[in-house]
Amino acid sequence: MRRVWLLFAQAVTVTLAVLFVVSLVKPDWLAWRTNVVEVREGPAAPAISMQPNAPRPYSFSEAAKKAIPSVVNISATRQVKRANPLLQDPVFQRFFGDRFSAPPETQLSLGSGVIVSRDGYILTNDHVVEGVTDIQVTLHNGRTVPAKVVGLDPDTDLAVVRVDANGLTPITFGPPDSSRVGDVVLAIGDPFSVGQTVTMGIVSAVGREIGNASPFGSFIQTDAAINPGNSGGALVDTNGNLVGINTLIFSRTGGYQGIGFAIPVSLARRVMEQIIENGAVTRGWFGVEVADLSSELAQSLGLKGTTKGAIVGAIEKGSPAEKGGIKLGDVITSVNGKSVSDVNQALNAIAEVIPGKTVPVKVIRKNAELSLDVVVGKRRARPRGDD
Repeated sequence: MRRVWLLFAQAVTVTLAVLFVVSLVKPDWLAWRTNVVEVREGPAAPAISMQPNAPRPYSFSEAAKKAIPSVVNISATRQVKRANPLLQDPVFQRFFGDRFSAPPETQLSLGSGVIVSRDGYILTNDHVVEGVTDIQVTLHNGRTVPAKVVGLDPDTDLAVVRVDANGLTPITFGPPDSSRVGDVVLAIGDPFSVGQTVTMGIVSAVGREIGNASPFGSFIQTDAAINPGNSGGALVDTNGNLVGINTLIFSRTGGYQGIGFAIPVSLARRVMEQIIENGAVTRGWFGVEVADLSSELAQSLGLKGTTKGAIVGAIEKGSPAEKGGIKLGDVITSVNGKSVSDVNQALNAIAEVIPGKTVPVKVIRKNAELSLDVVVGKRRARPRGDD
């Protein structure tokens, strides 16, 4: 009897082992096995043909080929004053002043730029060329030519430089505000000065606001690799059209970590045109500090049926807003006929107005809508490093 039980146990063990191996190697042989969860399966992706002249459904070489000649490398030098803790001491400064100040050191600034016209205008980032003394632009064909700054706009971190060269290939601009989450994009630039590179990713967010990085624009967020040196380069769609200017990365190490930001082409184009025409960007100004109106804030202030707009939190004394009758706690819902639903829209609507022009402004005050007339002032340029 003991021998029979031993044979039975061995048979069961072998059978279970065989079933386990089959379930791993050929699970379809076990037709009686039910699925844990129903999964929709699509057809297999078509293989990419390696034959000459064969269609390449997953290649973006045509888009890259179109945009690459329009992207340049920008190298510039700037004089930076070296900081010494001893020399910054107030007592030391009182007795010796700047007598022992260290001489400034020369730093090399590296970035990228995008050719926007055949007559030599190049769009890049403000932080690439701000405060520089010498600018050299290296074209796609390896030719290096000197450049001069046409104008800077620290508020949007955009700048325009110009070169005197022939045979330039300007970029093709994409439709404004056409980027959608999930769109495939290519980031083209010269990271780490290793030479021009093309990286691919998708648009992971649009309308992204990054603290005080830009008070007048929201960013395109992408996971296309953007590294130091890519600043000022092109973000293009799969047709090779410009959709953004690469400007920021989110990183704890200083290198690529999967989140980069680009200035949308619609904003970049407006700023570029003003700089080329006037040498600078002129913006309207109210002299108010505003915040987004959340449903919780509206409820706490007793505002009924008002969930969108920019609530006024501070008013500068003698400002256009004060003279126009805007009060603390007012919710701005329209500027110059344009509806605004948040801070970004409010600031942009104000900035677009020509200084000196009187515009209608609609506000909600104590659940009543009022229409005010405000004479728009001229916005002062934001100081470097001011948040």
